[in-house]
Amino acid sequence: MAHALDAAGAALLRGEVPVGCVVVHHPTERIVGRAGNQTVGRNDPTGHAEILALRQAGQALGGYRLTECDLYVTLEPCAMCAGAISHARIRRLYYGAADGKGGAVENGVRFFQQPTCHHAPEVYPGIDEARAAELLRRFFQQKRL
Repeated sequence: MAHALDAAGAALLRGEVPVGCVVVHHPTERIVGRAGNQTVGRNDPTGHAEILALRQAGQALGGYRLTECDLYVTLEPCAMCAGAISHARIRRLYYGAADGKGGAVENGVRFFQQPTCHHAPEVYPGIDEARAAELLRRFFQQKRL
């Protein structure tokens, strides 16, 4: 999660919502995808950290099924990202701060609990939650000034 928090910090410095993500190939413990949010910088509504990190992981491993990978992200994934995580067949999802407004894992639509969900990873919430939430608080406080 420390690497995901670093990516979130870099996103904060770029003026993006500070969300960071890494994808780890479990057998080798190698990071195969790493990104922070880039929706503003890329003018891309799909430029969420999870989407970008999953794309990198797919390229690094030569396939879109990431069954031997774990995903670490600093904020509870939204519905779009939860869908991508499901389609990639991520093994385990670890996330930091809960997102009562936009989250779709344990809040909102609870994507992985829907009968139409093809694959649900093991979910571990609250990892380094205080640090992840502090980055988000700092970002939104700066926006209000």
